[in-house]
This record gives sequence, structure tokens and C-alpha cells, in this order.
Amino acid sequence: MTGLTAAALAIVGFLAYQASAAHERAEQKTEQPTASASAQPGADADADEKTAGPEALPPGSGTGRRVVYALGADRVWLVAEDGSVRRTYTVKPGTLDPVPGAYTVTSRDNAVTGTDGVPVEHVVRFATFGGTGIGFSAPREDDAEPVTSPTPGQETGGIREERADGRAMWVFAEIGTPVVVVP
Repeated sequence: MTGLTAAALAIVGFLAYQASAAHERAEQKTEQPTASASAQPGADADADEKTAGPEALPPGSGTGRRVVYALGADRVWLVAEDGSVRRTYTVKPGTLDPVPGAYTVTSRDNAVTGTDGVPVEHVVRFATFGGTGIGFSAPREDDAEPVTSPTPGQETGGIREERADGRAMWVFAEIGTPVVVVP
């Protein structure tokens, strides 16, 4: 019984640390302007160097078929099995960032109302922190904007895409697809 209690406390402490770190990164993001993605070669160790620039696949983003999300660049890459980039685009994150690391797509919804109150479609979730789901989605209406000032203390986990990008993510990222989050 003592072992179970200790394990439960360790898990709760770890999750609290992750949530706190994500909140701190969100605050830093709003306090400091972020630079574009660094001009470094692609991440695949066996791949040729990719063109440097803001659309270059970030180093350390893994190998194989995956979704890559760069927090600092607010950019997503849909990467094929051979390491080629099928699509890349910018996104508008919510107030709660995921902790950098490896995840998998855990759930999907065709249409729901987002944590910011906006009706969204093509929802692809890969993480949950403090009871708030984190995932990619697109507004159901082209001109819908996320609520930029949610209720104080409310965390929003929707990473918003343009509708065409949301459709591409929906087709690409099925349940179990790896999602790599980099700083």
C-alpha cells in the first residue's frame, strides 16, 4: 500500500511539474518575441541536408512518418516515412503548450467546440495536461478566430490551423501516429 501511495504521489508531482513548465513557456512566449526556426539542416541523420530557413525540418525531430510541432516557430511538419516533408505550415497555439517530447495521436473528433468556445473540425489530440486536451484543429468557419483572452486561469489546448491544413492533418494523422514536439 505504501508503494502505491508513493507511486501515485510521484506521478502527480511529475504531472504538476509538466503543467507548470508548460505554463512558464506560455508566459515566456508572450513576454519575449520568438525567432524564426533556426537555419540548420534537417533532423534525419541519414537524410541529405535540407534547405535552411524557417521551413526547414528542425534538428532532433526524429525519423520516419510523424507530425513535428515546433513550439518556438509555431510551425507543423507532416513528414513521410522516407523523411520527406509532405506539408509544413504555421499554427496559432492556445495558452497551454505541450512539453517537448514524443507523443502519439490518442483521439480524433470530426467536429466539436474548442476549449476557447470556437466550433472546430478535424480535431487531432495527442496530449492532456491538467484535464485540458492538447491537439490540432481548424475553425469550422474560415473567419473564426480563437478567443485570445480566455477567462483568467482557463487553459486552452487547441493548436489552430487553417482549414486546408486541418484537412491535411486529419488525413495524415490517424490514431497512433507519432507527434514530436520540439522547443
